[in-house]
Amino acid sequence: MSAVLIIDDDIALLNACRVGLQALGHDVRTAETGGDGLSAVAVWRPDVIVLDLGLPDLDGMEVCTRVRGWTDTPIVILSADGAEDRKVGALDGGADDYMTKPFGMRELDARLRVALRHHHNVGAGDDQDSELQVGALTLDLQHYEATLQGAPLDLTCKEFEFLAYLARHVGKVCTRRLILENVWGPAYANETHYLKVYAYRIRKKLHDEQGRFLQTDPSVGYRLKATDT
Repeated sequence: MSAVLIIDDDIALLNACRVGLQALGHDVRTAETGGDGLSAVAVWRPDVIVLDLGLPDLDGMEVCTRVRGWTDTPIVILSADGAEDRKVGALDGGADDYMTKPFGMRELDARLRVALRHHHNVGAGDDQDSELQVGALTLDLQHYEATLQGAPLDLTCKEFEFLAYLARHVGKVCTRRLILENVWGPAYANETHYLKVYAYRIRKKLHDEQGRFLQTDPSVGYRLKATDT
């Protein structure tokens, strides 16, 4: 049985997919907004995500980008827009597959199985994407957990995403704009005060009040430096 999360604001479609996929053996949960969907991904940790692009609160690709910031869970896009540019943009943006509406339940089931099979095959050959190691800091991207010298860190979702983004670019200065766009979304690209608050909180939890590990470049952004403490 696969755990499937469907994020779509069309209640009739959600109900139809829930009934249809459950009949085919899947465990299905649903969310009607991007925000609820992101929360469900973090808490429930589904095996595969079905994502509509036309959500009421967030653009579907923003949701896709934010999910990709911390997990490689397969994402199958649903959209009424069948334009080639839209499909290519979604696939380049982190989606694993793209289905146009309307669609049949058997086709959706087949696409989910293919996405899961590909995901498992990739994972069996290379586990490095499931964990990031920076000095004494370990980030478990699959289980959304962090440890420092083996001791668990009590990080919020956004704190984890912030650290994970920097860890993917360890040693490099990441601009404030890129961090905000990838962790909070394009709408927050100019909200630089967010970073000051979160950097302060993270440093306290890392016992890094002096900023030797999570470093600030005043004119550019932030950098994570690999250290043993």
